[in-house]
Amino acid sequence: MNKFTLGMIGLGTMGRNLLLNMADNGFKVTGYDKDPKMLKKLEEDGKAHDLKGFESLEDFIQSLELPRRIMLLVPAGKIVDSVISELEPLLDKGDIVIDSGNSHFSDTSRRALDLSEKGIHFFGMGISGGEEGARFGPSMMPGGDKVAYNAVKPILEAVSAKVNGDPCVAYIGPGAAGHFVKMVHNGIEYSMMQILAETYDLLKNGLGYDNDQIYGLFEKWNNGRLKSFLLEVTRDIFKVKDEKTGGYLLDLIKDEAKSKGTGKWTSQVSMDLQLPIPTIN
Repeated sequence: MNKFTLGMIGLGTMGRNLLLNMADNGFKVTGYDKDPKMLKKLEEDGKAHDLKGFESLEDFIQSLELPRRIMLLVPAGKIVDSVISELEPLLDKGDIVIDSGNSHFSDTSRRALDLSEKGIHFFGMGISGGEEGARFGPSMMPGGDKVAYNAVKPILEAVSAKVNGDPCVAYIGPGAAGHFVKMVHNGIEYSMMQILAETYDLLKNGLGYDNDQIYGLFEKWNNGRLKSFLLEVTRDIFKVKDEKTGGYLLDLIKDEAKSKGTGKWTSQVSMDLQLPIPTIN
C-alpha cells in the first residue's frame, strides 16, 4: 500500500479541518486519535477523499512514508510532552515532528533540544485563523529546525491563506521563533479586541448609540483603512438577534471574557525583556 505523506495527531476541530484542507490540496494524509468519535467524524467529513485515521499509534506510525512527517494539534502543556514521550520510541532518526498548538516558546525550545539529541527534527508552528482558517486557509508561523521546515514547506504553502497569490506562511527563524511570534500575535489580537470592546462601550453607554447605529459606524470603518477580520466579525455581532426573546443577543450575554493565556505570556515576556507594550498591558 502507498504510504501517507503526513500524519496528524489530534483530530479535534483544528486538526481535522487542517487535515481536510491538505486532502483537498491533493496530499495523501491520515490521522490518529485515541477517541473513536474523532476518527468517525474524520471519516464522515473526509468521504470525498476516503480519509481515514488510526486508533493504534503503532499502526499510524507505520503507515507514514520516511522520513515521517507528524503534526501535533493537541492542547498545549503536559499533553504535548505526553504525546512526544509516546512517539519517541516509535520514531527513527530523521523523522519530523511539528507542534502546531499554542505552546509556550520556552517549552518548544526544550522539546527541540531533547529531540535533536535523538536525531529527530522538531519545530513549533503557530496557526492563525481558527477553525475556518484551518479548513480553508490559515496563516502559519513556523520556526525551528530548517530541515524539518523544508520537508513540509510545499504542504504548508499549498494549504495556507493567500494574499495576492502569495502564501501566508514563511520560515520565521530558528529555535522557538514560530511560537514566539504566535504569542506576540495573540497579545496584539487581545489588545485589538479590548479596543473594540471599549469603543462599543463608549458608543453605547457614553453616546447613547443603538446597535443599528453602531453597526453602521463599524461598517463604515471596515470599508476603509481600518478593515480587518476582527472589525468585520464584531460588526456582524451587532445585528444578531436572540431566537427566544427577539432582542439583540449582545445585550443579553454576560459581560465578561476568558483567555487562553497567550496574552498574559506576551506581557510577562515584555517585562522580562524590559520592552514597553502599553496597548497590550
